[in-house]
Formats: sequence, C-alpha cells, structure tokens
Amino acid sequence: MTVKNPPCALAATQLSLSDLGTHLSDCVFVIVDLETTGGAGIDAGITEIGAVKVHGGEVIGEFTTLVNPGSPIPPFIATLTGITDSMVSGSPGVQTAVSMFLDFAGECVFVAHNAPYDIGFLKGACSKFDIVWPNNKVIDTVRIARLALHRDEVRNCKLATLSSFFRTEVQPTHRAFDDARATTDVMHHLFERLGNYGVHTLEDLHAFTSRVSEVQRNKKNLADGLPATPGVYIFEDPQGRPLYIGTSKNIRNRVRTYFTAAENRRRMSEMIKIAQQVRPIVCSTILEAKIRELRLIVSEQPRYNRRSRAADSVSWLKLTSEPAPRLIVTKQLKDDYAEGARYIGPFTSRAAANSALDTINETISLRTCTTKIAAQPRTDIPGCVRAELGKCVAPCTRNHDREQYLSIVNHASIAMSGNTSTVVTHITELMETLALQERFEEAANWREALGHYVNAVFRTERLRWIATTPELVAAQNTIDGGWEIHVIRYGRLAAAGVVEPGFDPWPHVAALVASAEFVEPGIEPAPAGVTEEAFDLLRWLESDGVRLVASSRDLSMPLNCGGKETIQLSAVRRVVGERLAAVSGNEPTGRPVGSRTPGVTRIAYF
Repeated sequence: MTVKNPPCALAATQLSLSDLGTHLSDCVFVIVDLETTGGAGIDAGITEIGAVKVHGGEVIGEFTTLVNPGSPIPPFIATLTGITDSMVSGSPGVQTAVSMFLDFAGECVFVAHNAPYDIGFLKGACSKFDIVWPNNKVIDTVRIARLALHRDEVRNCKLATLSSFFRTEVQPTHRAFDDARATTDVMHHLFERLGNYGVHTLEDLHAFTSRVSEVQRNKKNLADGLPATPGVYIFEDPQGRPLYIGTSKNIRNRVRTYFTAAENRRRMSEMIKIAQQVRPIVCSTILEAKIRELRLIVSEQPRYNRRSRAADSVSWLKLTSEPAPRLIVTKQLKDDYAEGARYIGPFTSRAAANSALDTINETISLRTCTTKIAAQPRTDIPGCVRAELGKCVAPCTRNHDREQYLSIVNHASIAMSGNTSTVVTHITELMETLALQERFEEAANWREALGHYVNAVFRTERLRWIATTPELVAAQNTIDGGWEIHVIRYGRLAAAGVVEPGFDPWPHVAALVASAEFVEPGIEPAPAGVTEEAFDLLRWLESDGVRLVASSRDLSMPLNCGGKETIQLSAVRRVVGERLAAVSGNEPTGRPVGSRTPGVTRIAYF
C-alpha cells in the first residue's frame, strides 16, 4: 500500500461544496479507479484502489492498495487484471481500504472514468460496513468526453481510446493505479477542450454535464429573432459545426420548445448545453424543409441526429451481367443495365436483401457460387454440391447447356424486373407443402422471405418511375385556398413555391419550372439524390389533396410488381400479431408483432 499526501497547508485550497464560482485550476481533484470482482456495487467486491490527487494540473498525492474482497476472484477477472487470490490474501479488507481512501480524499472532488461504476462500488462498501459517505462532488470523464469530443474524432469514449487519442504518458492496463493516472491525463486534456464551451469553473462543469440543465433554460434567447415560417433549424457548436438539424412549419415556436420542460430527451439536453447559436433556413413549404433537412443530415452528419444519418447507405440485390450471371448483395449501383444487370431494393439491412436472394434462388436455379466463370469454361468437373444434387446446371463446366442457363437467367431477370408471379407461386406452394407436413416454423420463415422479396420489387418499381421521370410537377391546395407547388426531376426536388390565394397559379408554375434546379439522372432504378428523398416525395405525391399538374412522360407500373402481395402479406402479419396479442393478454396495437408494415398507399393518380 502506498499513500503520498501534501503538507497540511494545502488543505486551505480544498473545495467546500457550498463554494461558488470555483475556477477549475483552484479545485483539488481525486481521480480514482477500482478493480473489482464484478457484479453490483452493493456487493463491494473491490480488489484494488488507485487514486491520484491533483491541484492546478500538478500531482500532489497518490494512493494505491490491493484489497482483499473477502470472496474468491473469478478466473476471468483474474485473467483481465492479473490480480489473483494469493496476491490479495494479506491485503486490507474492503472496510479498511475504503476508509483509508476516504481519509486520503478528504473534501476533494471525485473524478472517475464511468463514475457510476466506481462510485457505486465505493458507496456499496460504505453502505455494507456503515461508513459515512462524504457526498463529495463527482465528475465523470466519460460524460465530459461525450459532450466535448466530436464523433469524427473518437469512435467511442472508452479510457483506452481516449488515452490513445490524447497520447497520454500512462496507458490504461486494467490495474487501478495505472488507470487512475491515465484518467488524470485524459481529464486535463478534456479540461482544455472545455474552454471552447465557456466552461471555466466547477459550477460551469456541473451545468455542462448535469442531466437537469440550468443552461437549457438560460439559453432560450437562442430562439430570439428566428422566423415563424416553415424551414430548417440548425443548432451549431461554438466552432459553427452542426450539432442537430430539425424541421418545422414554424421554426421559432419549435426551437423554443427545446428550452422548456417539454424537452426531456437526454441527448437533446446535452446538445443544448453545447449549442452556441441556431441557424434558420427558410423554406417555401414543409416538404421542401423536410428534403433540405434530409440532405443536410446526410452531408453534415450532425452528432445528435440519429435518423437519416445513413440515408445513402443502403443495400441492393443485383443480378450480375457476367458470362454466368448470379445474384449478389451490393451497396453500389453501376450503369450496366444494358449489359443485362438488374437491381431490386433498396434494403435497409443486408439480412433482408439476403432473404430476398434466397427466395429467388429457391425458385430459380441460378448458380450460388462466387467463382468467376469464363465465357468458355474449360473444366469438366462442377465446382459445387448443388450441381451434383441437380439444383444447378453447372455453367462452370465446359459442356454445360448454355441455352438452358440463359433461360434460367432470363426467368431471374423477369423476377427482378417487376413480375413477381413466378416466385410468388413457387414459394406459396412451398409454404403449403411445409404446412401440410406441420413444419410451420419453416413455412413462416419462407413467408417472411417472400415478404422481403415482393416488398423490394414493389418498392423498386415505385422508385423507378419517379427516378426515371425527367420532370414532374404537382400541387397541393393549402388551407387558405392557395397552392404549394413542387417540381421533381429524376426523383429529386428541384424547386418549391407557394401561390397565394386568389392568384392564377399557371404563371407561377411556369416561372418555377423555368428556375428549377438542373438535375442529372441517377443510375436506374435509383434516383438522382438519396433514395430516402425520393420516397419522401412519393409519399407526398400519394397524400390526399395532391394533384398532378404535368409530367414529361406517362406514369405507370407493371401489373404484377408485388403490390397486391405486399398488401396480402401485411394483412397476414396483422392477423398473426392480433392473435399473439390475444394469447398474451395484450391489446393489439394495429401493427404486426415483429415486423414493419410496408408503406402501401394510394396510387390512384397514376
């Protein structure tokens, strides 16, 4: 056990919790780290305590001791920390070690990395052994790091990550004293960052990290002067970087809610503490605001937005254009439609794309191997078991029936091009067979897989017609009798405007079209912008009251593109969900259990 303490004269600099306006450089901090047996803090299974006392950036005291937890140390904990039962057999017990640490700490401010864990064990020991807990101020360096560091800088806020990022002199080793020293260096580096946020005193730091933020109420002036119009609002940090991007039909009123009791989301409270200003972007319509919000989130990646950050990261199922085509899952579209490639999607998860792939392969005997096959194969031996089982015509062999495989590829191309009938018929018969054999779970799995496939085809065809339309103009009547007009080009919003009540809309339509953004087409079936924007536009076009003003081409969708099956499968899931709810005693919610209801909406304006 080692204890180093400063002379008694330093006690005059120690902080009382009642002091106000104490600069961080005047505070005395005790940075503490524990090694434990795991479990809850009330168990007080402490095996080592390490602490560093600092003042004004200088180390003025150190404390380290092994602790006999009074119970065996689990093998995996011993492996992680290197602390064994034999090492702690002659060490102080938990009661003695914790009492010694508290004597060392005095009235200083406690600092720990993931403080709830370490402080929880210390409090657990105090509760277990009737030791008075001193109620010292506690600072959590994890919480400070989450607020002071941008996600682009560190991938997470683990001690090892921060220690590496700040290049601390001591690296964490899962030993209490080394970790306490590493946390000390990390704390000092974080304090340097806090100056950018106007945090200079202990009280500033408390407000900066507190879940119940006084700063949140004090920053309501950020809403002053904002327009009471539709648009986008951007909370920015002191360096002008976007923290959070939102949209509203009334920017000023919406931003004001962030500084009231109505806003109780933890992440938003954290964001408000950092925000320095709010930048508005006035838009003509709510739809324009929504699209601008999406584009900004994708381009700026604000740290406090969760939705739409990965809007441009989706998966597609592709029928390749190689000599022996096959199905693959890809994130990149290529302009190879003329060479025979086909795409369906987008899928928000790779698992859903693979499920649709399995559905097609079960129906149509495409090759599933990943081998690159030449136009004129030279081998006579099939490269997979599927060929031996008769499930593949082995296009990898020299004497395979090329015309037969091209016919199979043609069926797959049709199944990928808006005609789901072959796959739906085959999988439906397979489900019926499995059900007769009482293999209900397998049948249900194929039903879900079929759902992924037909939803994808239907989604692709909806996306295709808007993505391949050079120009589409639509309008929606406003409450006061005016018109909101939008120009859409290749699935991207090119212009938006409002015609006031009583005015002839046609001159405004002509002017809006003339001034609309020039848009290059995307790679079919994807739109010019991100796919989420195109689907937002589709939902608006399908909403009540929207009128199609003009289109540069006829709008249509294939007859058997999966819309009917999508609705039917959605109904099946809903019935299953209601039955499960009835069995469990819960009221049905209107949404199927364990699934997402596809966005099937009215397309009557076609």
